[in-house]
Amino acid sequence: MELPSSIFSGYHGACHCQGIAVDPVKGYVYYSFTTKLIKSALAGNVVGSVDGLIGHLGCIDFCEEDGKVYGSLEYKNDAIGKGILRALDAADKQITNAFYCAIFDVDRIDRPYMDAERDGVMRAVYLPEVVADFEASVTVGGRVLPHRYACSGIDGTARGPLWGKRDGKQYLQICYGVYGDVERDDNDYQVILCFDTDAWWDTVAQPLCQDNMHRIGAKSTEKCFLHTGNTNWGVQNLEYDAYTGNWLVAVYPGKKPQFSNYSMFVIDGTRVPVQGVHEAYGEQIVLLTLAGQSYFPYGSTGMCALGDGRYYFSEQGADAQRGQYTYVTLWRATGDPDHPFERV
Repeated sequence: MELPSSIFSGYHGACHCQGIAVDPVKGYVYYSFTTKLIKSALAGNVVGSVDGLIGHLGCIDFCEEDGKVYGSLEYKNDAIGKGILRALDAADKQITNAFYCAIFDVDRIDRPYMDAERDGVMRAVYLPEVVADFEASVTVGGRVLPHRYACSGIDGTARGPLWGKRDGKQYLQICYGVYGDVERDDNDYQVILCFDTDAWWDTVAQPLCQDNMHRIGAKSTEKCFLHTGNTNWGVQNLEYDAYTGNWLVAVYPGKKPQFSNYSMFVIDGTRVPVQGVHEAYGEQIVLLTLAGQSYFPYGSTGMCALGDGRYYFSEQGADAQRGQYTYVTLWRATGDPDHPFERV
């Protein structure tokens, strides 16, 4: 399949690119620019957009089965949430802590500036488990700390088969954001929730009113943990790679000196999860298996595995006058664990 080696997103305001998704069959690329979803042709021309979000739209993934784009969407009163409101000149806006999976009916996106609330192109599924962990307090080493598992919300989002399988039914995996506080001992794991999304659009997914956000949602079918060491804000982007059967995990590197602080990890998707013990809490957890790690510099602002050993990665940039942008560039697998990708 012939694909462009580089796609320019155009300039899209004050907030940077959070994720990308590609539909090579219909010839579209989708971008999350934090408060908006952009739909472009592979040639780079913008077809339409969904605007009006005052939360954080993060990693996104295209679902071949239903033709929709799924993404993490969070509303919270922390540094990220307040920073988004400042960027939107809405610093006085009051928001309630809430976390959703946003679902976009992208076939209906046919013009710029469609409204996320009123134009019928977006619905959202509430994630009560994330809210509970975000708002909980824990005691670690005699200290009472906010946020169970250092949960800062959600970000990395991807579809793929169940852990240990190469094919079969697809499930949605949504990753926690994790506060990177170097003084905590309980934030060295990534947390990944598994969801069966069959019929979500017609059942639990509801239009979202940001002045009165609904609480109609779904529980995960499984909660898994991946020990990576310290990261800054947890899994930024998650992607299933059908070429290898593994999952790519892109993060902002952590700062704890006892870890190597990689920027990319690989989960062995061929291994079923095993029982383990959380090092800080002493509780029984379900653990995933690391297959590798590297200092590959891209992926945290978007990545897409094309299933044939080629990948699109976002290379984020900013122009002081025109705003944030990204170049989506094509790479191929090398087989070298230290340098896993090379430009096409």
